[in-house]
Amino acid sequence: MTVTIYHNPSCGTSRNTLAMIRQSGAEPVVIEYLKTPPTRERLKELVAEMGISVRALLREKGTPYRELRLEDPNWTDDQLLDFMMAHPILINRPIVATPKGARVCRPSEAVIDLLDKPVGRFVKEDGEVVEPR
Repeated sequence: MTVTIYHNPSCGTSRNTLAMIRQSGAEPVVIEYLKTPPTRERLKELVAEMGISVRALLREKGTPYRELRLEDPNWTDDQLLDFMMAHPILINRPIVATPKGARVCRPSEAVIDLLDKPVGRFVKEDGEVVEPR
């Protein structure tokens, strides 16, 4: 099974998600999306696979969201995608895609249902314990 993670190594949630994937025995394709952003078409595909709106993929914290006035509901999906292409930091993270689906894995344990093998007991960087289901 191919597992792809759109990863930001400076994000704890993204690091925890990547570690859970590896703990399950999978070695994912790791795309550092700030260095290699997904194409506009791939971003549209991911939004469709996740079953969310383009707006739901926007990240506010630590981004130019407010300065760009992206809270304005009049921005179209195409315009929001333009902003994400110009400022990849606006793309929420981490996004994980597998044959079982795709999702923004916040919290990081949201990745578990996308994996073939169980993760087992996992301790996040902050000490929080995720018990196997």
